[in-house]
Amino acid sequence: MQNLFHLAFRYGTPVLEECLRRGIAFVPFCPLGWPRGPDNPVLTSPVVIQTAVRLGITPAQVALQWLLQLAPNVLLIPGTGSAAHLRENLAAERVALDDEALRDLDSVGA
Repeated sequence: MQNLFHLAFRYGTPVLEECLRRGIAFVPFCPLGWPRGPDNPVLTSPVVIQTAVRLGITPAQVALQWLLQLAPNVLLIPGTGSAAHLRENLAAERVALDDEALRDLDSVGA
C-alpha cells in the first residue's frame, strides 16, 4: 500500500495501522515532504532541524528514521538525485531517535 505520508502529513495513519494489523507493507509516498525547497514542511521544519542538530544528523535522516521507527511494516523508497543523497538516506537506518526527539516531532504533524 502506498499513500502520501510524512512527518507533516499523517492523514494515512489509519491505513498504516490497518496494513500493520494485516501484515501488509506500507510505502510512504514523499517521505521527505513535498514540495522540495523552502516550502517543504518536513525538511524546513524548525523542530526537525533542531532535532537533527541535537542528534548530529541531517533533517532528511530525522524524517526517514521517524518513519522507520513508526512501524515495522514501513517500507521506505525515498527518491534521490545524487549518490551523496543516497548515502545520506541509507545512513538514516543507522541512527535512532530518542524519546525527546519523538515527543518533539509529534508537533510537526499537529
